[in-house]
Parts: sequence; C-alpha cells; structure tokens
Amino acid sequence: MGTKTLDETGAETGAEATNDEEKQDVTATDDTAAGVTGVEAEDADGAEDSDDEGVEGVDVPREDGPSGVGQGAAAVVSAALGLVSLTGSWISTVAAARETLMGQLKTSSSASVATQVKEIYGDAWQATALWGGVFALAALIVGVVVLVRPAFGAPGRPQAPWIKSVAWAGIALGVVGLLLAVLKYTDILLGLPSAS
Repeated sequence: MGTKTLDETGAETGAEATNDEEKQDVTATDDTAAGVTGVEAEDADGAEDSDDEGVEGVDVPREDGPSGVGQGAAAVVSAALGLVSLTGSWISTVAAARETLMGQLKTSSSASVATQVKEIYGDAWQATALWGGVFALAALIVGVVVLVRPAFGAPGRPQAPWIKSVAWAGIALGVVGLLLAVLKYTDILLGLPSAS
C-alpha cells in the first residue's frame, strides 16, 4: 500500500494518487475512443441512411405481371389428362359398360356370333378408345396453350423451366394417347377377333 499525503492545494500525492490519475486517464482514453467510435458509427449510419434514401428515391419498375401459378397448374392438368388418356378413366369405363348393355339389348339370341361380338364387345371397345382420345386431345390442347401463353402475356417475363417441362410432358402424353386411341378405334391395335 502506498502512502497518501496532501499538499497545500489539497491534492493527493503518492503512489495511490498516481494510480487514481492513471485510472482517470485510462477512463478518459476509453471515453475518447468510445466517442470516436460513436462518431464513426453515426457517420456510418448516416452514410447508410443516405444510401437507403438514394435507393428509395429511384423509381424501380415493379413486375406486377402474372406469377405463373395458373400456368403451372395448367401444365400439371395437361400431364394428368395425358396420363388418364393412357390408363383409362371412370367416364370411359361407364361408357364401355353402357355400350355393352346396349349391345345386349339390341342383339337377339338368334343373331350371329360376329354380330354379337361386334355389338356387345366391339362398341364398348370403341367407346373406351373414343373417351381416351378425348382426354388425349384435351391434354394436347392444354399443354400447347401453356407453352404459347408467354407470347401473349407480359413481355420479358420468362416462364419457369419446370412449367415448360411439365407442359411438354402433357403434350407428349397427349400425342401418344391420341395415337393409341385412333389405333384402338380403327381396330388396328388389339382389334376384335374374327368370329368365323
């Protein structure tokens, strides 16, 4: 421990007095550094504020066009319709059952086997092919509309790649489904067996 003495002015002298002065100088230095840092921080904030104001002052054009949600949904619908055209639908099943029933009602028991096969099974097969073709054509049309839609929409707004891919898938499934429907309807593919 150091000794303290008071001089005529009342100021402390000695080892402890020196330590207190050093503490005060260190504190003052910290305050000065904090003051400089605070000024620099204020300048930095002011610079950032002025930059923000500059950006806000500039008129940036907003893209308020369509978001592409409708196009994406239509592309998915196209692919789904194409898949239904290949696998069959409830409507085609009901249509085939109706044609089978109509064939049974129209055909008498004394009719030839060829007539019975055509009326009972052939018409049902063609009804299934017809409804498959309708779904395939719908898939094809919806897919094409999705692909050409950006040409009639907001210019300079690109279409998302996944929308194009799904639309192309719908078109491809529609083409295959339409081709199969035509082949089934004309009895080129899996035609009715000969009754003779």
